[in-house]
Amino acid sequence: MNRREILRRTAAAGLLATPAAGLLAGCATSGGDDKGDSGAYKGTKSEKNPLGVKEDAPLEVVIFNGGFGEEYAKSHEAMYKEQYPKAKINHSATQEISKTLQPRFVDGTPPDVVNNSGAGQIDFNGLVSQNALADLGDLLAAPSLDIPGKTVKDTLLPGAVEVGSYDGKFLVMNYTYTVYGIWHSTKLFADRGWQYAKTWDEHIALCKQIKAAGIAPWTYAGIHPRYMSWPLISTAIKLGGPSVALAIDNLEPNAWKSDAMKAAADAWHQIVKDKYILEGSPGLDHKQSQTAWCQGKAAFISCGSWLESEQKDVTPAGFNMTVQPTPSLGSGDKLPFEAVRGTAGEPFMVPAKAKNVAGGLEYFRTMLSKKGAQDFTKKVASLTVVAGATEGVELPFGLNTVVKALEASGSNGFNWVYNNYYRKLERNLVDAACGEFFSGRIGPAEFLDQCQKGADSIAQDSSIKKYKRAA
Repeated sequence: MNRREILRRTAAAGLLATPAAGLLAGCATSGGDDKGDSGAYKGTKSEKNPLGVKEDAPLEVVIFNGGFGEEYAKSHEAMYKEQYPKAKINHSATQEISKTLQPRFVDGTPPDVVNNSGAGQIDFNGLVSQNALADLGDLLAAPSLDIPGKTVKDTLLPGAVEVGSYDGKFLVMNYTYTVYGIWHSTKLFADRGWQYAKTWDEHIALCKQIKAAGIAPWTYAGIHPRYMSWPLISTAIKLGGPSVALAIDNLEPNAWKSDAMKAAADAWHQIVKDKYILEGSPGLDHKQSQTAWCQGKAAFISCGSWLESEQKDVTPAGFNMTVQPTPSLGSGDKLPFEAVRGTAGEPFMVPAKAKNVAGGLEYFRTMLSKKGAQDFTKKVASLTVVAGATEGVELPFGLNTVVKALEASGSNGFNWVYNNYYRKLERNLVDAACGEFFSGRIGPAEFLDQCQKGADSIAQDSSIKKYKRAA
């Protein structure tokens, strides 16, 4: 299982379809024997121990064993042990979070820390609606472990708290910070004398030039075509402003059919019509399409900043992958070319019925220390949500371009969270519409209609809890 499957991401969601949600209900209402009592282990709060950790309480940590592996977690656990040497840590890793942990949520004996990620993650909508997650508010208010004079919240990048908040409660700690954009090889472009295009018209002209050179301008993960929804929606947001994303997140009527979304879909349809996509892409998974891109068969690919780490075993020396923003549609765009989508991902949670809730929060405080964040970045070549944590860390070429893109984007960065709120909408409904659209089987109007029908089906389903994101 690789990083591609991890996301979700960041962001997250996708429980146990309907049956699971029903089973989870038992965990929300079951109650209180010694085994499953919430926060059974409690210590005394003090300046040194702001979260009230019981120093000899065991801590159980379950990690998703995906693209990031599990070694980084073992380092965080060792840091926790330095603070609490009497605590025994039970570490395990799995690629099937839902299958492994669902029974334990049901009987009220969940672990203390869960990295709820991957294709088999537990649906956050179900967990939140059934009060199965501990409130992480005390963590935000606690002092940083190693950044003097700042609370944990003060140390986080913009949006890190919002993306894990539901109805105003911070319930999910998303640890990585992902930038989404369009990737190309600096070496390929330098060798060919090509310049990355800042406007859509220039992009299409460049695609024509690339195709004439015998290289496909684009490829994509045809098995997971939602990857192409990311630059399309980004194009619309840059044209129409952040309100485009807000309407989609809040399931507003015809949000997918806004003027900005229509303009973006029309633009992206051109690369389909003009056959600027590598032949066979609709049948490729994310690894196959990314590998074809690394082999120089295509010039562009849409992905998040985990790409470099995921492709490290097959990337040629000197390839020098670079992330860039989506091109601007024109001078009427409300956001500048430099604006990129950045968001927190890789979700961690402390179950409400964990025996050592305070220990779980303290483990997060360890992860969110400068030392913890730097160690993670060194091990897996990915950014964390801790601001300034790359200082003094030697970054690989691609990740350096991610940092530069974030700096250039500044306060113009944007994001959306409908995929966190309603996993099915992105993973099933929008995904299917993208598959039809980018393979050329449907046009822009039908594509947006399918997306809107998917959003409407979620909005009308009374069994799904709805969330409202503020502007």
